[in-house]
Amino acid sequence: MHNRVSPGRLTSLIFSLFFCGATSLYAQSKSADLKNWPKGSSPKEIGGRVAARFVAIPHTNFNKPGPPKVITYPESVAWYGALTFAKSIGDKSLVKQLADRFEPFFGAEAKMIPVPDHVDYCVFGAVPLELYKQTKDKKYLDMGLSIADKQWGPPEGPRVKPESHDFYSKGYTWQTRLWIDDMYMITALQAQAYRSTGDQKYIDRAAKEMVFYLDELQKANGLFYHAPDVPYYWGRGDGWMAAGMAELLSSLPKQHPNRARIMKGYQDMMASLLKYQGKNGMWNQLIDDPEAWPETSATGMFTFAMITGVKHGWLDQEIYGQAARKGWLGLISYINSDADVTDVCEGTNKKNDRQYYLDRKRNTGDLHGQAPILWCATALLSK
Repeated sequence: MHNRVSPGRLTSLIFSLFFCGATSLYAQSKSADLKNWPKGSSPKEIGGRVAARFVAIPHTNFNKPGPPKVITYPESVAWYGALTFAKSIGDKSLVKQLADRFEPFFGAEAKMIPVPDHVDYCVFGAVPLELYKQTKDKKYLDMGLSIADKQWGPPEGPRVKPESHDFYSKGYTWQTRLWIDDMYMITALQAQAYRSTGDQKYIDRAAKEMVFYLDELQKANGLFYHAPDVPYYWGRGDGWMAAGMAELLSSLPKQHPNRARIMKGYQDMMASLLKYQGKNGMWNQLIDDPEAWPETSATGMFTFAMITGVKHGWLDQEIYGQAARKGWLGLISYINSDADVTDVCEGTNKKNDRQYYLDRKRNTGDLHGQAPILWCATALLSK
């Protein structure tokens, strides 16, 4: 192929190859435009497909057969994404469908509400708080705040560890464990509580916790190991951190004493991620490993973080707008005809073994991958 392609010809080629799942031509685009999209690739169209898919499926158990005993965190964050997407396009019918899915938790399915004794369970509270924001029905607020307050309440329950009391005494949540995943799970809930009430304590909690995690875990290159004893930059783990910082900074008051520290951590991470984005717009399962495979959940989370930064003016429009556009167009080429995202890394425990990460299963329709599509669509549609 010649290096120079006329704009009209390039658009034609992009359009035709999109439906074949090709991504290479998208990556050649130098556009930083986050508003105008080739046919079939707009955030409204893609978000609508993925949200409809979420509404249609039953509660899921980490992509395993059979229903879960309680709602899992991938479902919680996809539900939250579907709700924010519905709001972004003014689709009250979709909001009602998502609320109807929630209604059994006030009755027959109450036992499926996760016990709020762990960060992965507590993020469920972001869903009723978003329903409250959109419906103003107090029953959602009461449920969501009870979970947000329990997260910072006295340590209680079978998951309490000796260090839990020490964290609690220093003003951190007793659920602190210094896993990078936490910085989305905790932030999503506490930021939602702040957005729902305007009570400063909630955003202060999230900011204090974020600074602690940044100081303890961020490396000199801006990225994060999966764990202190696992020196690998696992894509989705870092994705949770990127998305969590974007969520927090979106609501953190400009004069907040912790804002500058969090912004630095966020911008350092975004600058590092630029270096590892593939020509197809994707990021790999192990971010800095060229032999790793392109992974969709991490790509979605990094793309969301960059879109959010460009929209808010935290990141350079030209540089990061290009990266975000490439990320979106590359990512959506992994959506199949059922509106399921492919090549989603299965749930992963830590292990100090490179091959372990390279060999992880590539799931299809896993809500770890569906959720960031919805977050990206919402962010792209925001003003």
